[in-house]
Amino acid sequence: MGQSASTASFQVGRDSTSHSHRHRPGSKSSPLNSPMLVDGIDGHDATDASDYISHLPDECLACVFQCLGTGDRKRCSLVCRRWFVVEGQSRHRLSLNARADLLPLVQSLFSRFDSVTKLALKCDRRSASIGDEALTLISLRCRNLTRLKLRACRDLTDAGIVNLAKNCKGLKKLSCGSCTFGARGMNAVLDSCASLEELSVKRLRGLAGDGAAAEPIGPGVAAASLKTICLKELYNGQCFGPLIIGSRNLRTLRLFRCSGDWDKLLQLMADQANGVVEIHLERLQVSDIGLAAVSNCPDLEILHLVKTVECTNSGLVSVAERCKLLRKLHIDGYKANRIGDEGLIAVAKHCPNLQELVLIGVNPTKSSLDLLASKCQNLERLALCGSDTVGDVEISCIAEKCIALKKLCIKSCPVSNDGMEALANGFPNLVKVKVKKCRGVTCEFAEWLRVSRGSLAVSLDSGEHENADVSTSDGGVQDNGVDFPPVVSQVAAANIASSSSGPSRSSSFKSRLGMLSGKNLVACTLRRWANGSNLS
Repeated sequence: MGQSASTASFQVGRDSTSHSHRHRPGSKSSPLNSPMLVDGIDGHDATDASDYISHLPDECLACVFQCLGTGDRKRCSLVCRRWFVVEGQSRHRLSLNARADLLPLVQSLFSRFDSVTKLALKCDRRSASIGDEALTLISLRCRNLTRLKLRACRDLTDAGIVNLAKNCKGLKKLSCGSCTFGARGMNAVLDSCASLEELSVKRLRGLAGDGAAAEPIGPGVAAASLKTICLKELYNGQCFGPLIIGSRNLRTLRLFRCSGDWDKLLQLMADQANGVVEIHLERLQVSDIGLAAVSNCPDLEILHLVKTVECTNSGLVSVAERCKLLRKLHIDGYKANRIGDEGLIAVAKHCPNLQELVLIGVNPTKSSLDLLASKCQNLERLALCGSDTVGDVEISCIAEKCIALKKLCIKSCPVSNDGMEALANGFPNLVKVKVKKCRGVTCEFAEWLRVSRGSLAVSLDSGEHENADVSTSDGGVQDNGVDFPPVVSQVAAANIASSSSGPSRSSSFKSRLGMLSGKNLVACTLRRWANGSNLS
């Protein structure tokens, strides 16, 4: 419907362009339809020159537009009628403010952008959002939709989602947050979209019932294709149990702050979908029973245990002994001291492929760190945060044996200049070290280390003006200043986590950060002067 309407206008634009320019290269260009003219040569007027852009086929022009950013594309669409049509026809990704007043604009918008396959509809929480009628019209205009993101669309009901599922059966990725539709709408998507590969649900308010009384969701025809399921902040998230258990090709499971006991469900999932390669469990009621179930996934490569206080060394040992392909392990022990040397020693013995290890609120000693450094020869990224037992001796120990380590982060640990001096001669492949809130490490030492190893990037934040707390931010991002490559999406600096909160908050954060940086710089300078006077 939308395709035919827009294609007709697009074809008219192409025909008029081809008659005036493409088939008559010698003709003069009209300034309205020809945005770029070659400057005059030998005193001739510029309008006598050929307009080479107008000879460019629409398909090539569309490829040029696809290499531009959103702002540049918008500006290009205002140059002339032809560019306006081609830009709209070639746009595959669109993000709209999904307020209620979008409804009268839907038809004109999607007549122009009728090739959209990736759509984001986001509404301000203080505004009325689009309703079922608008979503139905959009689904009729975008039948080729493959990705859809819904944010704070609180006026959508099950009826609108049912119509969406009926009209957009090629959907591959659905992400919804802070919406109010319920199980009927979700089941309609799972029953209609046989190509669905990724499902992300956060704060879905329309799920009725509690515990066993909640209406079950799934599995549906989508269970055969689903590879990623992410559930966040769901009061009765276990109603997705049939979907998780029935998704035999599931590769990634992420569960954040969902109520209920998850041990039984993890047991049922592992019996059916043992090809899972990534599991993220954050603030869940899960114990060693659940970890024993996770150990039945022999292909597991990535495991995050964030503030799962009922998990102990016993559960980690069972995972390490059976999941020998483990590459990334993140543990936030929440200062519970239930995971320590015993579990980490098992990881060192059975997981030689370990490349990334993040320990937050865990207290390893020299015995486990020494074995990890010796056995895990592929360990490239290590973060030790909020540990009371990681001191100078432990740092010196791993510096001698972690040959492959490239990035090291130490935060809120009792280390000093004496222990950090091992970085000058150890870690031969180290390219970046970040030290934060370690009061025993001084600015003078950081400068000395930069000079000693010129190729090493050294970042030091003494944390004198900050609270030395260790916590995790929303979505499992570790707010511990761990600066690993983009592939490590769960570990980021605090300023990265705050960038999504809008320009006003971002600017205020940057200003505060600038003030703190200035204070730290002054403190370091004063210390240098004091040391200089003492030496003299």
